[in-house]
Amino acid sequence: MPALLLLAAGASTRMGRPKQLLPYRGRTLLRHAAETAAATACAPLVLVTGALHAELAAEVAGLPFRVVHNAEWATGMASSIRAGLAAVAEARPAAVLIMLADQPLLTPALLGQLLARQQATGAPAAAAAYADVLGVPAVFARAVLPELLQLQGAQGASRLLARLGTAVARVPFPAGLLDVDTPAQYAALLQGPD
Repeated sequence: MPALLLLAAGASTRMGRPKQLLPYRGRTLLRHAAETAAATACAPLVLVTGALHAELAAEVAGLPFRVVHNAEWATGMASSIRAGLAAVAEARPAAVLIMLADQPLLTPALLGQLLARQQATGAPAAAAAYADVLGVPAVFARAVLPELLQLQGAQGASRLLARLGTAVARVPFPAGLLDVDTPAQYAALLQGPD
């Protein structure tokens, strides 16, 4: 069974306030992402926190998440990936799905497509494709998890996806172009169609 890592450790410096706690459709962006994750067949589910911990942990109350605090969050996304992988290592997942809290247009259906594509093709990874980007959310087969553990600093999973190149199975996700890093992007999200 695949595991899922929901990464939410950043300090939201470009937003100027914790983006994970911004309201969206009656709940926070983090709660929305966590509910999307919980609708998949993944287990275990791990939320990786960092700059904020107690506030974010409270957002997944009642959902089957294990919350892990990444004390090294300030060193970059790679440390959050390592913290999440350490948390699921004992479960020996067949694959690991990595997603972020700032892609509110992500749906359980798209996550399901990524999981199914990776499993059906046996590809080392299946990733979301938007514009000229191949990135998260993405599913990584067990065989490439050691390579994720080698990422350093600000390197995210896209570094490994780029190295894998054409071996990566792609799932179109045009809405992935909207992530919420700045006040302008958040305003665009709120003005978008329901």
